[in-house]
Amino acid sequence: MAIETANNSVEKRTENQSQMASPSSFCLLAVLLALVSWQAIASDPSPLQDFCVADKHSPVLVNGFACLDPKYVNADHFFKAAMLDTPRKTNKVGSNVTLINVMQIPGLNTLGISIARIDYAPLGENPPHTHPRATEILTVLEGTLYVGFVTSNPNNTLFSKVLNKGDVFVFPEGLIHFQFNPNPHQPAVALAALSSQNPGAITIANAVFGSKPPISDDILAKAFQVEKGTIDWLQAHVVSPVIKAIASDPSPLQDFCVADKHSPVLVNGFACLDPKYVTADHFFKAAMLDTPRKTNKVGSNVTLINVMQIPGLNTLGISIARIDYAPLGENPPHTHPRATEILTVLEGTLYVGFVTSNPNNTLFSKVLNKGDVFVFPEGLIHFQFNPNPHQPAVAIAALSSQNPGAITIANAVFGSKPPISDKVLAKAFQVEKGTIDWLQAQFWENNHY
Repeated sequence: MAIETANNSVEKRTENQSQMASPSSFCLLAVLLALVSWQAIASDPSPLQDFCVADKHSPVLVNGFACLDPKYVNADHFFKAAMLDTPRKTNKVGSNVTLINVMQIPGLNTLGISIARIDYAPLGENPPHTHPRATEILTVLEGTLYVGFVTSNPNNTLFSKVLNKGDVFVFPEGLIHFQFNPNPHQPAVALAALSSQNPGAITIANAVFGSKPPISDDILAKAFQVEKGTIDWLQAHVVSPVIKAIASDPSPLQDFCVADKHSPVLVNGFACLDPKYVTADHFFKAAMLDTPRKTNKVGSNVTLINVMQIPGLNTLGISIARIDYAPLGENPPHTHPRATEILTVLEGTLYVGFVTSNPNNTLFSKVLNKGDVFVFPEGLIHFQFNPNPHQPAVAIAALSSQNPGAITIANAVFGSKPPISDKVLAKAFQVEKGTIDWLQAQFWENNHY
């Protein structure tokens, strides 16, 4: 029935390409459990239950939101018709950040991740700012960007890079960073994931020169070594903030801890490379996430960019992936043992869902169109399916771990090495041993590369 619904959605979309998914009505939500950022000697955050949808009407005050009663939770709590495929009007510095966080998707509560579309006008910029509670991983969808971040005192080193379409760059939590579109004729677009349900943003110019009430011009004149008149002019001309924030997530213990893959020291993750050897390339990969990939026999291909490809992701608790789906292809049921996933559709239509843990095993499913966003809570079995028999689909997913892991259910159960006893599986699945033997004899292909 759900597949028929998805197919009907594709047919209707073909008849009228301008049709947009109607915004979902939300039951309001959630309890923020204390989350722990991935450290070189620690572990990724782990919720204590399948999900904790934000109950925004609860009188209970917690760090984040209290949990909505699970019996009132439905798939719309994990969904938003966000139209992230739609260009946005930019402000006078030439940018616009469309953030999808726990305020828009209540199911993100406790899951430590959010997503944003960033539009840049020709010669526009996302001015220097910080995210006090999140590392950011960004990929360019259109155009070219000059990006960079600055380390903390005393060195204040700038790590910068020019990014082209499909490239990926990482901005460590709390550090001042920026993006600039150097093209005077063409706009640019990027998609960013952030390792917090509510990352916050502090635009430096706004915070310093636009605070309410204003910081004393005497203090700022001395701090910046300029005349008071200059400060007064700056305070009268600040740009309105792009993003606002509410709660807090945990922080790494230093600016970054680039993975030293050659270190003999064994830790949970990687030991830190000596900072004097760190360059911008440790936070960059020419990942070609704009390039279609060949799919496998189940009709999908996951191109994951994690700490193994970008050493600067070590301790920062986030990674990113491009997923290609052939017509009628799927990313089969699987779990990420160490990450929540937030996904947006770049092309096509997807039927997606996740299943809660025992005893209920409830399926939460949804048909997603281009620009829609959906959340898969950490550790739960989930899938994506392209119901269109004629057109491929593409999605970008961010995951709240530097190394999220993937366990494809069919591969793990029927393709383990050595195999699980057919007696055990026959009893578990209530089928004949011959059925299990046949399943175990199949070639269980990996779609994560």
